[in-house]
Amino acid sequence: MSGTTQASVSPFAIRTVAILIAVAVFSFGAIMVLAGWAPELRDRDRAGDHPYSTSAIGYNGFVQLLEAQGYPVEVSRFKSNLDGHYGLMVLTLSPRGMHKALEDYDLQEDTLIVLPKWSGMTDWSNPARQKDTDLATEGSIESLLESLGIEATVTRTDVPARVSTPFGSMALKPDLKMQLLQSDELDPVIATGDGALLSQVPGREVYILSDPDMINTFGLAERENARFAMLMLNSMRYDAEEPIIFDATLHGFTRSENLLQMMFDIPFLGVTLVAFAAAILLGWAAAIRFGPPARETRAIALGKQALADNSAGLVSMARRETRMAPGYLSLIRRRLARQIGAPRNLTEAQLSELFDRLGPEETSGKTFSQIEAGLKAPAASREDLMHKARDLWRWRRDILRRSMNDPS
Repeated sequence: MSGTTQASVSPFAIRTVAILIAVAVFSFGAIMVLAGWAPELRDRDRAGDHPYSTSAIGYNGFVQLLEAQGYPVEVSRFKSNLDGHYGLMVLTLSPRGMHKALEDYDLQEDTLIVLPKWSGMTDWSNPARQKDTDLATEGSIESLLESLGIEATVTRTDVPARVSTPFGSMALKPDLKMQLLQSDELDPVIATGDGALLSQVPGREVYILSDPDMINTFGLAERENARFAMLMLNSMRYDAEEPIIFDATLHGFTRSENLLQMMFDIPFLGVTLVAFAAAILLGWAAAIRFGPPARETRAIALGKQALADNSAGLVSMARRETRMAPGYLSLIRRRLARQIGAPRNLTEAQLSELFDRLGPEETSGKTFSQIEAGLKAPAASREDLMHKARDLWRWRRDILRRSMNDPS
């Protein structure tokens, strides 16, 4: 076998490893994003009487109207907001599927309850639209009020020409019939001769709007209804900064507190960024620390290189590097004298004069005598020794180069 050994070769190219790492990081990030934000990516525009619906009986049109007017409005998906909130909470009820949730709910202050009026089926070809819509039964609406602990009777009458309100006489235009409430447990705020359109729980800031056509998408097509809806909400708020919150949890759009989303939200965002930076530094340290696998070597190395390495190690352990300056100067002087063919009977002083006549070092301009003066005594430190030895090595290199290129 040849005595020449080949260097250890990595089984993977740097480009291949970089691509593998990039794909792994991207895949991990995609999984984290989908795990944390999958509920947010789902389409919530399904037909129904909830704040996300853009159908005729939905309330997303009212949400957009408030946003366009600069009102602080939001759609809540946290059940915790039902138990305590700052702002006007708007609960839009549905004739089916809410009785159990309402039985467990305690009415909070600053709440507007919007009763249902319509019932229908979702169009399977377009889930955002309603089909076969008809008036919900009065009994289903009354049972919702019973779940809240309120005894009331639902009536539907012909739409009057004008309705007296705290904002003046208005020509309200609900669809088909006007839905009203009759109850001895509620104080009427806006009423006709047949019942109350807007009622209030006595002694509390809890209001009940009996006809949802005042604020749903279909009803807002009438300008007078939209004006009534805005004036009504303004009368229930303490100031212009108070937010308006539409609850969506009663309609099944509940969202739990997500740890992944909390990581990227204040006040946890700073900790997340620090952890991300630490991970990058750890990855970088691993990338530059590890290389191709090391070849197995002899327990006791042989050859000149091993002898030089061992000698250097012994000198370093003894901390005698700085005392090597005079010896290094003597070694270079003898080697250069032999290389240029100087007479052997010359003294050190005569050799120094001869070397000075050969010229200075090109970069620093130092002559041999100037360099020699710094190496006759031990160096002050390892760095000082390196600088002085490097100057001597450069001077010797320049001298040899000039002597080889001299045509004479």
